[in-house]
Amino acid sequence: MGWIDWLIVIIPMTFVIGVGIYSKKYARGVADFLVAGRIAGRYVLSVGDMAAALSVITLVAGVEQNYQTGYAVAFWGAITAPVGVFIALTGYCTYRWRETRCLSLGQFLELRYGSKFFRIFCATLRTVAEMVTNAIGPAIAANFFIYYLGLPHRIMICGINLPCYGIIVTLCLVLAMALIWPGGRISLLITDCLQGVLSYPIFVIIVGYILLNFSWFDDIAPVMWNRVPGQSFMSPYDISQLRDFNMFALVVSLLGSVLNRAGWIGNDTTGAAKSPHEQKMSGVLGSWRSGFSWMMIMLLAIITITFMNSPHFSGANRFKTSSTEVRQTLSQRVLEEAVPDEAVRNRIIASIRNIPSTLTEEKINAPLSQQQNMDTPYFETVRNELGDTPDGRYQFQQYRSLFQQMMMPTLAREIFPVGMIGLFCLLMIMLLVSTDDSRIFNASSTLMQDVVLPLFKGHLSPKRHLLLLRLMSLAVAGFFLLMSLLFAQLDYINMFTTIMCALWLGGAGPIMVFGLYSRFGNLVGAWCAIIFGSGTSLLGLIMQRNWTLSIYPFLERMELVEPLDRLLQSASGPFDPWIVWTMDPVKFPINSFEIYFISMVLSIGGYVLGSYLTYKPYNLEKLLHRGIYADGPEPQRERWTLRNIFSKIIGITPEYTKGDRIIAYSVFIYSVVYGVGICFFAIVLWNFIDPWPDNWWTIKFYITSLLIPAITGSITTVWFMWGGLRDIRQLFIDLEHRIEDPTDNGQVFDSQTGIVGIDETRP
Repeated sequence: MGWIDWLIVIIPMTFVIGVGIYSKKYARGVADFLVAGRIAGRYVLSVGDMAAALSVITLVAGVEQNYQTGYAVAFWGAITAPVGVFIALTGYCTYRWRETRCLSLGQFLELRYGSKFFRIFCATLRTVAEMVTNAIGPAIAANFFIYYLGLPHRIMICGINLPCYGIIVTLCLVLAMALIWPGGRISLLITDCLQGVLSYPIFVIIVGYILLNFSWFDDIAPVMWNRVPGQSFMSPYDISQLRDFNMFALVVSLLGSVLNRAGWIGNDTTGAAKSPHEQKMSGVLGSWRSGFSWMMIMLLAIITITFMNSPHFSGANRFKTSSTEVRQTLSQRVLEEAVPDEAVRNRIIASIRNIPSTLTEEKINAPLSQQQNMDTPYFETVRNELGDTPDGRYQFQQYRSLFQQMMMPTLAREIFPVGMIGLFCLLMIMLLVSTDDSRIFNASSTLMQDVVLPLFKGHLSPKRHLLLLRLMSLAVAGFFLLMSLLFAQLDYINMFTTIMCALWLGGAGPIMVFGLYSRFGNLVGAWCAIIFGSGTSLLGLIMQRNWTLSIYPFLERMELVEPLDRLLQSASGPFDPWIVWTMDPVKFPINSFEIYFISMVLSIGGYVLGSYLTYKPYNLEKLLHRGIYADGPEPQRERWTLRNIFSKIIGITPEYTKGDRIIAYSVFIYSVVYGVGICFFAIVLWNFIDPWPDNWWTIKFYITSLLIPAITGSITTVWFMWGGLRDIRQLFIDLEHRIEDPTDNGQVFDSQTGIVGIDETRP
């Protein structure tokens, strides 16, 4: 990068870090440090959550996934939109969670299920799954910056040859701790919101640059249509042969979004709002807040597909590089990491350099597929050179994964001009920091509040409590560093995060949802959900991580490969082509989405059966501070009538102001009426009667994925920048006048649990 690019990066980040350090003066107690005193406004929550969720790993994983599916599968993703909208509008789980006033998930579990050991066990399980999953964030980010900035894999400092990867990971975590240590959630909330506000104009610039330099009809559409039957990137009715990220994955994602809505609740910003209603409104605004961000991720994937697979860019073109040069450079850099033997590596690099001469015009223009595309010659060459041994298969997995993940940053570095390179780097640093600091803080606060805090018999002093919270954050950052240095990515990022999260989410759904909404759920059912759900996910993870090096070679020695192959094909046959299980020496036959689905089904069955066999009612009103347990006026609750049925369905209550109602109706109209009714159901019905020609799908995706999002993104960019800055200012004012309660620290004593006899279940 040039000096202009470095100034673009350094100046804004210095300002963000300065604001984070300044916020320390407002962290006077535990509730301030953990939930920002519970006085945050909707916009600071919504914009901050956007920045915390949209990380480097999210962008890389999104591009990696979309590179395999294009637009076609995403069309069917509209079936999940109404669910997400109604979840946001109704405040499903988040409203009741805020009513409990719990500072952590473990506090809720102990109150709801009456077991300190269950609290500690679940908190430990969730945090381990969360930390291992999130620890790959700095690892992916470090690789991103190495490839994007063209940094060497090793660098000499004071005569010591150090890995650049480890240095970048360490710097990322130090930067995250610089924002966590001063004010905890206050620092994170304010700095995440600031970074979100700064990100909005960068989204606009990147999207604008892509649209100005790549023609939809001349560059993008021809490549997207050049696919074999069954693997279209444009026609939603021609995707039956797509594997991994397909229709079944959408169904699993839909089920998971409902069942595990409360899975990660309690150690993020879900308890920081001024009121349950304000918390709910921040979720409603979540439907608008993304603006250009997801459009940018999709476009980065689309231009990667276009540039790397179009004959127009395989040789001399309007950019300073070609797709052939990008693949050659990328392969050489990845092999430096994946293959430690220098002689073997040099032999492979020499073979790769000969690939362009073997590509005839017929091969370059041939229809593409997941099995045969412009990347395939590189994969086949590396696989053949490494040999069919356990170590060779393992190294090939590493090569293929890094090649797919680092293609986008390698390409972006070559096609972005001066200034744009700095802006994109600044965006990635902000997304990295806003995500890493939040995830470190979330894990450390869970460990402190739900594993360490229950061990104290009496009230813990605020000063000591805050010190322990900060030290725990430091310990978690150290764990992230260790995991990142030992990390080896062998699968798609979204597949890896799915199976790792399933260690907790496989059993967490019924525990949380039924815990918030039912009286019948009890400790026996909760344990059954964990054992059957999380246990299944753990078994699947063990199989995936050890398949190539040990399990498959063992099955080969025992001559069990063919019998198991027949068994797997028979089991998956009824679900072909969406589920296809066949033995593969490189990859475990059952993918992460399938394991996750099996674990969720088993956890629901275990929870319901275990709870009903040992039924004991629970006092839900006490947990939610309702009825006789309310310590203030309760929100007015309306009866269902013909006049208010629609408002009730989309979650509008008497708490809604006129402005709130406008926001709620606008979300419903845009997301459900337009997004689902017009752009999905109307098109599906039309194609059922009269199938569309290819050029109609081309126009459809141009309008719905570029034109309309660009208009709405322009509006929401201004809207949320103003709202975020206004709420940051108000948060500082409210924190200045807040009165701290030293007993509000998340500890639970026997008198606070809500397990009661049958006569106490109703006030």
